[in-house]
Amino acid sequence: MRIEPTHIPDVLLLKRDRFTDSRGWFTELHNEARLHAVGFDVRFVQDNLSRSEPGVLRGLHFQRDPEQGKLVTCLAGRIYDVAVDIRPGSLTFGQHVSVELSADEGESLWVPAGFAHGFLVLGSEPALVTYKVDQHRSPAGERGIIWNDPTLAIPWPIETPRLSDRDQAMPTLAAYLSAER
Repeated sequence: MRIEPTHIPDVLLLKRDRFTDSRGWFTELHNEARLHAVGFDVRFVQDNLSRSEPGVLRGLHFQRDPEQGKLVTCLAGRIYDVAVDIRPGSLTFGQHVSVELSADEGESLWVPAGFAHGFLVLGSEPALVTYKVDQHRSPAGERGIIWNDPTLAIPWPIETPRLSDRDQAMPTLAAYLSAER
């Protein structure tokens, strides 16, 4: 297993070893000892799984009280995965990391607490996405930012994604921050 920092150092790309033969491949999705050996010391408390149709965009979501970090892995299909730094005072506040995650590559993106997260299903097949999280879900703490906030300028590879009613009604980052004050 290898960890690669992104241009926002707290957001990490985890690359797993795969053992391939004529039947296919094998990999360890989670091995606490191997993660610790490469300097990743996060304790996970819950696993979540979503299935999304092509063109679905989920996000940008985050959690407060408690803040939640998540390790995102695409188990089937492909996604355009985004993490946005929403930590006031951070040197990278308002910046984002975007990567393509796919079942074929098997990489994961670590989205730490203090970041909003979203993804778009790419291609013509549904995507299965798993999230290992370091804090339990808190419905009262669920928050979000509108996916196409112009100040964030995320280059989503779609103009009109399929969104939930909740995601369509999310505020901009500036509106969220004003409301929280």
